[in-house]
Amino acid sequence: MKGGDLDAALRHLLAYTDEPHRFTAEETEQLIAAIDALKMLDPACGSGAFPMGILHKLVFLLRKLDPGNAQWRQRQLARVRNTIAAAEHIDDSTFRESTLAELERELAGINEAFERNELDYGRKLYLIENCIYGVDIQPIATQIAKLRFFISLIVEQRLDDTQPNRGVRPLPNLETKFVAANTLLGVAGQLSLRSPDISEKERQLAAVRRRHFTARTPRTKARYREQDARLRREISALLADLGLPSGTAQELAAWDPYNQNVSAAFFDAEWMFGISEGFDIVIGNPPYIQLQKNGGVLGRLYQNAGFETFARTGDIYCLFYERGVELLANDGHLCYITSNKWMRAGYGKSLRRFFVENIHPLKLLDLGPDIFDATVDTNILLCRRAPTVPVARGPVPREAIACTVTEKYKHSATSLAAYAEENGVRFPMPEPGAQWSILSDTERQIQAKIEAVGTPLKDWDISIYRGIVTGYNTAFLIDNQTNEELVSADPKSAEIIKPILRGKDIGRYQANWRSEWLIAAFPALDIDINTYPAIKEWLANFLPKLNQTGSPILRADQQRLKARLAELNIAYNEKDFGKSRKKTSHQWFELQDISAYHTEFEKPKIVYPETTHAANFFYDEGKHFIEKTCFTITGNDLKSLVGLLSSTLLTFAYKRFYCGTVLGKRGYQYNKHALEMLPVVQIPEAEQAAFTALVAQILAAKTADPDADTSDVEKAIDERVYTLYELTPAEIAVVEAGS
Repeated sequence: MKGGDLDAALRHLLAYTDEPHRFTAEETEQLIAAIDALKMLDPACGSGAFPMGILHKLVFLLRKLDPGNAQWRQRQLARVRNTIAAAEHIDDSTFRESTLAELERELAGINEAFERNELDYGRKLYLIENCIYGVDIQPIATQIAKLRFFISLIVEQRLDDTQPNRGVRPLPNLETKFVAANTLLGVAGQLSLRSPDISEKERQLAAVRRRHFTARTPRTKARYREQDARLRREISALLADLGLPSGTAQELAAWDPYNQNVSAAFFDAEWMFGISEGFDIVIGNPPYIQLQKNGGVLGRLYQNAGFETFARTGDIYCLFYERGVELLANDGHLCYITSNKWMRAGYGKSLRRFFVENIHPLKLLDLGPDIFDATVDTNILLCRRAPTVPVARGPVPREAIACTVTEKYKHSATSLAAYAEENGVRFPMPEPGAQWSILSDTERQIQAKIEAVGTPLKDWDISIYRGIVTGYNTAFLIDNQTNEELVSADPKSAEIIKPILRGKDIGRYQANWRSEWLIAAFPALDIDINTYPAIKEWLANFLPKLNQTGSPILRADQQRLKARLAELNIAYNEKDFGKSRKKTSHQWFELQDISAYHTEFEKPKIVYPETTHAANFFYDEGKHFIEKTCFTITGNDLKSLVGLLSSTLLTFAYKRFYCGTVLGKRGYQYNKHALEMLPVVQIPEAEQAAFTALVAQILAAKTADPDADTSDVEKAIDERVYTLYELTPAEIAVVEAGS
């Protein structure tokens, strides 16, 4: 069977139906052999949901392919018979006879497992023994995972009241199938060092663990565990003799898979699972933890661990992607569900570069808000490791089928896989480090035109600045009444009190100033606070929290502040000093964040909120300062620029192609680094006056009446922008449908 017929037959096999499969006897045998040889790992297995899911799927496939378990049973027997054939050549007669006796008992156990239990018991037991593995850094997680697998086997056992223990077989020992370890850290040195003695010891270790898996009595289990510990010590000693660092050798020997309360500081698939060629499948939902959280503990742990995808501001799941690919066999497959931030965020750049160099993406599903029960928006990536040696399948196109899963999916009766097939688009592998955006062919044409015509804002004669960080808004942002009281008490106060806008005050072509004021005590002004007595007295009310010398406060500063508070009849409470602002070199009455650009706020400028749900750009004549939730653009041709940034096309383009942070269903951020990459057309000089006049018309109308309907003028601007970028009617339709 070839091509499309094979693909259709496999999809039919995987579908949850009772219809018989479509494969020949020879093809069926090949599929069963492939399942038997499969090696699957969840590198952050938690309570085992993903390993359990793949177990159920593989059992379902075996039911279809081998309803009576005839082939599956023979494959398990054949594995032991092959081992018996090899054991017959052991020179030591005593050891040979004991080994053969144990293997004969294994054969009897396999036959008993299939004959005295439900059909799924034999399927599950040997899938668990040979195919499925899990790792988690928390021992309790692996214990829960093992419990789930125990229960899955118990329900398949057939009770027989005529047999001891009602015929219930002892449960398998899963200590070497689910291990507690740090998946992200390997061992120092090369475990690939080999000698005939090491290979023989590893073969013996694998045999011991296979027998321990089905050991029934405490005495037998203890014997195998003693043998396991002895072989670990012997192998680590041999590795040390070949040059492995002694500390690493000791660490390997000390790792005890049977200690259920300890998590290893490293993970090595060969040492822990006997798998040296990698896994066919790596699957899971790795944790989402920012590396800079909790003082950057994780960042320091993994910064020098050799990860190409490490970014100080990144997330631990990015490292799991890299480690997962590394753990794959040649041409193996990885499928994760994670936060989707890596696709567009700055911290994901190194991960995107890693993907370009190491994988072939196959499926990419960007899950919109509320599609998956998670605290973040998520994506599912299915990819194949780029083979390091040729494979039979031949070259693989570096192109995936991608789909943005919207709320429409929740109201459809179709499966997620079917939805993705019906709504999927081509996804060519992007350039290294570039954002991963799921676009239709028409959207790609639009992006190409925008980038051909426009100039990235970073190359314009403009500057983009963040708003003011006070460190303590309660003190420095005051209402109108407080402003009037301060100026009345001391008219000089007006010199450093400025009107200020917050992000929530800025709308599309307009701003709604809420009569809020900023005490603009910029350190660069080198203010003598004693010349502003009213402001000094006001700020002194917040003095403990305005302290900027850190916590605990220096003794000299403590005495000085105590005296000042006493002068102002303010109670001193030492614990308040632990809540002071971030440590800086500034004086207590100065703004925490001061820049050389504070004079830019009094110039004509564009202001906009960073977090928004629309293109809320406003041209300000220079009346307002802005706080930290806003940004400002200064430079030339600002009236035309505010019209361009507010246009339907550039709003669509930014959100669709360049935005690094999407928030929920409608929210997104105009991050500075992302906005600087937006290719904005520079209006020809002959058209500049007419374009600026349209913008001025809107600004005037909104100033007179914030609710004024300027849609006709905005539409005229849109039409001019479409023409400047040379969009076709079909492309315009896509833009307006997606806005």
